[in-house]
Amino acid sequence: MIRTAVTTDVPVIHALIRELAEYEKAPDEAKATEEQLRDALFGEHPALFGLIAEDDATGEAVGFALWFRNFSTWRGTHGVYLEDLYVRPGNRGGGHGKALLTELARICVERGYSRMEWSVLDWNEPSIGFYRSLGAVPMDGWTVYRLTDGPLAALGSTPR
Repeated sequence: MIRTAVTTDVPVIHALIRELAEYEKAPDEAKATEEQLRDALFGEHPALFGLIAEDDATGEAVGFALWFRNFSTWRGTHGVYLEDLYVRPGNRGGGHGKALLTELARICVERGYSRMEWSVLDWNEPSIGFYRSLGAVPMDGWTVYRLTDGPLAALGSTPR
């Protein structure tokens, strides 16, 4: 079952994010606190939205998707950027990942959003194969750039 995340899901979302960071071999990069997640998802101006995948038999949360709206100036419509998609290893292959993506695609169609995008690590062949099986295509010729920590602070502190 897929459902919209609620406030009481914040601790499990936080735990799943930590598991995802471990899986992606970057546990020290997952620094978000439960308070930050609660504010981003359920604060006065939510910047993030979440879906929870539950095990049909137990009702236990076994996966999640966190996303936010972006905008395509070329298409003139909003889209979705899927920040995180994760299903616990013991629950993979049960359709939870596809159900999360299906629900997110349904949201896009319902709201008139023209695209759904996400990043995947180059070494994550199981996920790449799964995404391709759904019709997703890599954006060849595009490279993601990121500024964080010191370089972000230095650039942001540059006088006007």
